[in-house]
Amino acid sequence: MRIRPTLAGDIPLLPSIERSAAQAFLSVPSLAWLAAGEVLSEFEHQLFVQAQASWVAVDEHERVMGFLCARLEGEALHIHEVSVAQQAQGQGLGRGLIAQAIGAARGMGCAEVTLTTFAQVPWNAPFYQRLGFAVISQEQLGERLLGILEEERRLGLVGRCAMRMILAG
Repeated sequence: MRIRPTLAGDIPLLPSIERSAAQAFLSVPSLAWLAAGEVLSEFEHQLFVQAQASWVAVDEHERVMGFLCARLEGEALHIHEVSVAQQAQGQGLGRGLIAQAIGAARGMGCAEVTLTTFAQVPWNAPFYQRLGFAVISQEQLGERLLGILEEERRLGLVGRCAMRMILAG
């Protein structure tokens, strides 16, 4: 697999990859509804591509198997979404996409990479912890991450946490 910037021609493929990735939530009864939930629109993906903060993992035939989209927020690169097609999960694509985002954040001079995720889902917070991210305590959450978590709660996403990897130091 290879990681590269997302191209305009990739955008129509990304919502179906996100839907495929979400099928993993069928194994978590309280989150099974996410398997049929809304995904990012092509327009939203276009904005991430225009901001040069979207990457795809492609196979040897250039088929898109996963993606990561992020946005620059102050001195942080915030990972908005990471999705790997169900048939390609467990092959290191997520790790590769995260490594790409971290490298890009370093190149932009970011102080940290942040994200929000489910605290108790094995392929969420525990996965990111293995990659070097740490949960941010409630007391240390700034206005930006508090706002993101509040919006997620409003959308029915409970059991979420914010995490970060500090780059500058």
